[in-house]
Amino acid sequence: MRVLAALSGGVDSAVAAARAVDAGHDVVGVHMALSRTRDQFRTGSRGCCSIEDAGDARRAADVLGIPYYVWDLSERFEETVVADFLSEYAAGRTPNPCVRCNEHIKFATLLDKALALGFDAVCTGHYARVVERADGTRELHRARDAAKDQSYVLAVMGPERLARSLFPLGDVASKEETRREAAARGLSVSAKPDSYDICFVADGDTQGFLRDRLGARPGEVVDSSGEVVGTHDGAYAYTVGQRRGLALGRPAADGRPRYVLRVEPVANRVVVGSADELVVDRVVADRAVWYDEVGRLGGGATPSAGPAAEPVTVQVRAHGAPVAASVETADAGRVAVRLLEPLRGVAPGQSLVVYAGTRVLGQATVTSAERTRPAGVPAAEPADVPADLPADMPADDHAARATA
Repeated sequence: MRVLAALSGGVDSAVAAARAVDAGHDVVGVHMALSRTRDQFRTGSRGCCSIEDAGDARRAADVLGIPYYVWDLSERFEETVVADFLSEYAAGRTPNPCVRCNEHIKFATLLDKALALGFDAVCTGHYARVVERADGTRELHRARDAAKDQSYVLAVMGPERLARSLFPLGDVASKEETRREAAARGLSVSAKPDSYDICFVADGDTQGFLRDRLGARPGEVVDSSGEVVGTHDGAYAYTVGQRRGLALGRPAADGRPRYVLRVEPVANRVVVGSADELVVDRVVADRAVWYDEVGRLGGGATPSAGPAAEPVTVQVRAHGAPVAASVETADAGRVAVRLLEPLRGVAPGQSLVVYAGTRVLGQATVTSAERTRPAGVPAAEPADVPADLPADMPADDHAARATA
């Protein structure tokens, strides 16, 4: 096959391209230039897609002996991923830019361009497995290394694009194994640190980026009874489940920590409350993408048994734990799931991925989450308790290990 290998400049994509060469494919490397300020360098392990990364990608291609090109996709990236990031926060939601980058850039713009140029598939360094059935259709599965699994951020791609994608690192036992292989192959990126932050916010200051782009919008912070307990410079800078950075003028009556319960963009108001008020056991999501017969709804047909016909788990954060669930309703555009284990801090805008074991069944974007069981009657101790997040980091884990 003619394969276009996306070379980010990291160790994962370099080893993935090397494995594609070993498999006998005709491989060409391409680096996606996504930043409009290409003179900037990364600092430490923050960010990705810098001019430094482009140089590392070129050196990897030289070692592998494959042609190498740089494609300037910065305008498309700004119009889709960055614009979505800003509009979602402005609307009071919590987006995951890595999901949107996979949707709009790596498995839309890049893949479409590759197919137009006569390539058969795109190869990336994502950690996920593809299982091919006897009939030739393909399933997306979690990676062998659960700690590196990226099926969550890949689920948005859908079955048609999965059919044209290669993930050679899906069966790797650990990131250390990838680094050892890179070193053995003479790839200089073998010891390069992972990138943990949003690539277009290289300094890690998400709130600062939002403030620069969206401007100051002072407003009130209120508790769940409506009493004013503080102020803010922009409701867009907060996300459900956030604890740090609230700068409240008075403590809660019971002295317990307070968290963001919801963001009200029209009123420009942030509502805070106790951790118990974050507990939800039902999640509704839209823009659903389904993969197979369990939820193959692309043609508009609703399955007679529905996705609930088999046990499922759902995941709402890139590095969150999967929880048992049942699917109440599902169609081509919407899904509602009942959580058998409650969660805390599920925010509109997050990606909801439905699994059967390790297999991805579908993906959708959270629109709402609610508590249906009476307070004090949880099904179990809530999972995924929001961490003590710094003021500039949203509750959803944007750090999807973007070195792929």
